[in-house]
Formats: sequence, structure tokens, C-alpha cells
Amino acid sequence: MDAQFEWQEEFVIGVDSIDKEHQRLFKIINKLFRMKEEEKNNQWACQEGIKFFKGHAVKHFAEEEAYMTSIGYEGLEQHRRIHKGFRENTLPALEHELEQSGYTEDTVDHFLGVCAGWLIGHTLTEDMAIVGKKIRKWENLLPGEELAAMKKVIVQLVFDMFHLESQMISDAYNGEKFGRGVYYRMVYGAGKEDQKQEIILVFEEKLIINTVGKAMGLQTNKLESKLIHATRYTAQQFVGRILEHFPTTEDYKLKEENLLSYEEFRKIFESEKLQASLLFNTGAGYFSYCVIAPHLLENGVGTPIGEDNALTEVEEYLMKREEQEIINQKPKILVVDDSLTIREGMRQLLGEDYEIAVAESGVAAIRTITLNQPDLVLLDYEMPVCDGRQTLEMLRSEKAFEDIPVIFLTGRRDPESMIKVMPLKPAGYLIKGSKPAEIKKEIDAFFEKKNAKK
Repeated sequence: MDAQFEWQEEFVIGVDSIDKEHQRLFKIINKLFRMKEEEKNNQWACQEGIKFFKGHAVKHFAEEEAYMTSIGYEGLEQHRRIHKGFRENTLPALEHELEQSGYTEDTVDHFLGVCAGWLIGHTLTEDMAIVGKKIRKWENLLPGEELAAMKKVIVQLVFDMFHLESQMISDAYNGEKFGRGVYYRMVYGAGKEDQKQEIILVFEEKLIINTVGKAMGLQTNKLESKLIHATRYTAQQFVGRILEHFPTTEDYKLKEENLLSYEEFRKIFESEKLQASLLFNTGAGYFSYCVIAPHLLENGVGTPIGEDNALTEVEEYLMKREEQEIINQKPKILVVDDSLTIREGMRQLLGEDYEIAVAESGVAAIRTITLNQPDLVLLDYEMPVCDGRQTLEMLRSEKAFEDIPVIFLTGRRDPESMIKVMPLKPAGYLIKGSKPAEIKKEIDAFFEKKNAKK
């Protein structure tokens, strides 16, 4: 692998001391990448290199927090908590994995990938917010102790109710689609109109069937009206039990409930600041628990469900869901590119005939593919940290993903680059400089050929 972790102009936040430290951290990770590529990644060298990175990162966090204190930055406590989470949770977990495995190539790759991805993401979001270049995404999160307590309660409740061992796989779920989902919104209030919060539970369809459906003794692999109704009331019991554990919400009562489409869910998710956004894997399916800050429901997103319209609303929801599923039977394409212009250009070019998902990096692509496997991946060849070839290598190393068709979307025309990836069996190459109509024609031809083989 020719791993590159290049410092780019977009990473500059404009504070010299912070920018210099960021560049040093980039260089350290690059050095570790190179050391591994040169096959000098013996255990001692890795241990020393990783120890150096960790020490430098911790020192940088302290200096960054000191700078924020000096300017009276209002997001200091939230920023400090993110640093603490990486320092006290992420790094120790990665180090434990390295030690348990004896510093295998896979776990070293994992360590470097996570650290690189975290550093890029944190620099481009929270660090940019220090100088007002970005709005802090997670500024309304619950305190760390409360989030940890919420996670513990949820895991225990899932076990108590369904005898499933669940694992939180993200404390910053960003609204990605996973499988066929059901999006259930509940608004809780406590007396005054402004004292309210929203809970959105996102269930993978198979989780509902494997839990509530199984408890009802239903012999079906399809959602139906009575299963949705049972899920609603099960979810209300579930959330009610969670709220009981937190004194600040103990007087909250359910005021409104809605079944949302994915588009309605995304609209709320993207326009509001979240207090919690947790993603869990139960082994029987995924689910997410989202707590959203009080807000007024805009543009009639979701019809409130009451005793007088519950039957009608659920039937209409299932009907709309079936209609949407017919629309969503379009082939799914994942566009992976670090350029927003390319991602949005491909969405506009292909969106009418295909269901388009996008990812801005190789790491994000792996996560998206894990949650919602596409029929084709359009993969940029040149990306920072984890380039197209490395991303494809990761895909081919996973049995579940080894047969996913991948077409490189690249600006490179040199034969050497293409020869390097031939053993990974890409489905083709498209040049970014080609006319949009030509790219569309090639994609259409790929699916026509694929369908002809069925």
C-alpha cells in the first residue's frame, strides 16, 4: 500500500500553534505508515512509534485546551470532553487490541486508520469551530456521564426485554441508512410547552421481526399493521423505562408520536442539534436512539398519531412504505470521493435512475457499505489517508464484501496505476474528465450487462 496522509490547505484553522501541532501529528502518522510499508513494523518499533503519537496527541490536547481557555471559547467543555473520550476510551481500546493481537498488520492498520480518521474529522469540524469556520455539530450533547449512563441503561433494557447482547458501535450516529428502516418519533413534554424533547428510534426492519414479531409468534418476514402497532407500544415502554433513570426527565409524558419516512427523518436530523445519537448492534439487527433538542415541527413532517387516527395512520404509513420500496428498487450506487463537487455531480447525473449514497473517504465508505450494501461502488483512486486501492483491498479482504463490483472513478490515466489494482478485480475504470453523458452511458451499460447474466 502507498499510504498517504497529506497535510492540505483545508486543514489550516489559522492559529499558528495549533496548525503546527496538527502538522506534527500528521507527520507522525505518516512515519508510522511508512515504517509499516518498509516492513520495519516489528512489535518494538510499533510500540515506540504509537507511544510517541499518543504522547504527542495528549500534549497537543492540553495545549489546544489552554488556547481555548485564553480566548474564552464557549465550546471549551464540549471540546475537552471529545478529547477526553479519545484519550481515555478510543486510544486505550486500540492499544488493548494491538497488545492482544501481538501487533498484527491488521490491528496496526486499524490503529492508524482510526487515529488518522479521527484527526481529520476532528480538525475539519470541532477545531474549525474554534475560529468560527464551522458550526459545532455536537454542541448540545448530554454530559459524558449521562451519555454513558444512557448507554448502560439501553444495553441492559435490550437484554432484559429481548435477551439480546447489544453493543454500542457509535456515540455519534450521523443518520446513515442501515437496511430497511422504521423511523419512529416521539415527543415528550413536562408541563410547559417549551419543556419538551424528541426521541427518534430507528429500527432495522429485521430487528423488529426478530424481537417484537418473535414475541408475538408471527411467522412472517414482512412488516404488517399489527406488528407496527406492537412495535409502537413496545418502543413507548422502552423509552419510558429509559426516561425513568434520569431525574431531569422523570415528569415527561408522551405528547405526540409519528412514523417518518427516511427523508423526513433526515430533514429533522440535519436541521436540529442532537443531545444524543447512539447506534447499537444487537446481533439481530441495528437500532439507533436519538435525542433531539426541543424544536417546533416544521412543514408538517409526520402526522401526529392519536387514538382516533392510529389505525388509519399505520395503514397509510405501510402503504407509503411499500410505494417507496418500489421506487427504491433502483440499483444502489455508492460514490466515494473526497471532493464534494464530484459527489454532488454524480448524484445529479445518476440520481434519476439509481439510488445514490455518498462517502467522503475510504473509512466512511466501509461503514456505509456495512450498513447498506450497494450494487456498485464508484471509487476515487486518489484520496488522502486511505486511497482507492487501499479501500478496495479492505473490501476484498472481507468475505461479505469481496464480490461487490467496484469501478474506479479517477483522473489518472497512467497504465501503471491500473496494473497495480488488477489483482483486486475492479469492474472497470472511468475518467473524471469524461463527458457526463459518457459516464452515465458506461454505468447504464454495466447494469444492463449485469442484469443480462441473471
